[in-house]
Amino acid sequence: MIYILAALLPPLGLLLNGQPFSAVFNLVLLVFCLVLGLFFHVLLLVPSAHALIAVHMKREERRHREVVAAIRQYGPPPGYPRY
Repeated sequence: MIYILAALLPPLGLLLNGQPFSAVFNLVLLVFCLVLGLFFHVLLLVPSAHALIAVHMKREERRHREVVAAIRQYGPPPGYPRY
């Protein structure tokens, strides 16, 4: 759901994902791309692409932190090679 919101309303999607600085940057990027998007239409996709990539990276970071915390708490999974 957050990906759809990030694609359609990029600053709001970033804000609801817990990224206020990225949301402000995306708002500035949106205004800039709307002005230049009148001449170069592909620029209209840039804010949505930025929001989607930022949301994905944040979710991957959260998932990584959860896995690391689980490994620290319970140890590595059985059969995991130890070096």
